[in-house]
Amino acid sequence: MDLVVTGLGDVDADGFDFRDELGRRGYKYLPSASQYVLAAAKRALADAGEDALTAAEPERRGAAVGTNSAATALHHAMDRTVTGAGAGDLSPALAPYFSINLFGSRLATEHDLKGFNLTLTSPRIAGLEALQTGARALAAGRASRLLAGATEEALPEGEPGADTSEAGAVALLLEPAAAVAERGGRAYGRVGVRTFFLPPALAASDGGAGQAAEALRDALAALGHRPGTPLTVTAVLDASPVGEAVAHALDEGAERIPAGAGCLAPMARIAAALRTRPDHAHAVVTAAAEGNTAVCLVTPGGSGGAEASDR
Repeated sequence: MDLVVTGLGDVDADGFDFRDELGRRGYKYLPSASQYVLAAAKRALADAGEDALTAAEPERRGAAVGTNSAATALHHAMDRTVTGAGAGDLSPALAPYFSINLFGSRLATEHDLKGFNLTLTSPRIAGLEALQTGARALAAGRASRLLAGATEEALPEGEPGADTSEAGAVALLLEPAAAVAERGGRAYGRVGVRTFFLPPALAASDGGAGQAAEALRDALAALGHRPGTPLTVTAVLDASPVGEAVAHALDEGAERIPAGAGCLAPMARIAAALRTRPDHAHAVVTAAAEGNTAVCLVTPGGSGGAEASDR
């Protein structure tokens, strides 16, 4: 299926007020990460236009959300309550959110997304996996509209990675290109994702950068990029052996962005690449210390890369 991105929405936790974004009733007791993704999705749908989602029946709409730390602070608070006052003092409104899957559930309920509702949690690449897995589900015929995104909440003090916490959300709406053309809509471009695993021990070895370079070339080729054609690259990486191996595998001209503790920054870079609408392809590369690695090829406008979103 030839999918294009028609709606973009992002939310920064700084200065965020759910009452301004979502309304004063019905959202007060939702965890922050759920509020963030609801607001980002609302912005993406408004950006795409009134009929972009509703043109498809509820059974033909799906959602895929990536996160690494949406529930961490909440789990810490629950632990303190249980070990202190006791489980009877848990908030009935918040207790169900011990399950990470529920952070995207309100999104599906709010927008009548009955095709599927997926939550991805792989370190750092979860947002890109949401794009990849959601697009794959559309290609299999499970839906014809996809709300995909990432949401994070700040980590509690003392938690590993707290000093590089992320908080906010990014959401993208993807539709078949033919449907967009039929309704006279606007497309930002296409996105395609490939993921692979680079074992940390291999990454730290003398051949780590070479293995990373080969995997990156294979991923870009599978996404439709041809050697010698213009490509800019943004890499969201940490200083782990995996991050360093991937960094060394990239051309010197690649822009390197320090990775945060979650999966939000790579999705934000994809949204930025779509908004700027460059005249050539742009790749966003990210990797986690655990070895999870992903490449997203952003193809601008409504041309080229027809297969990219099906991968």
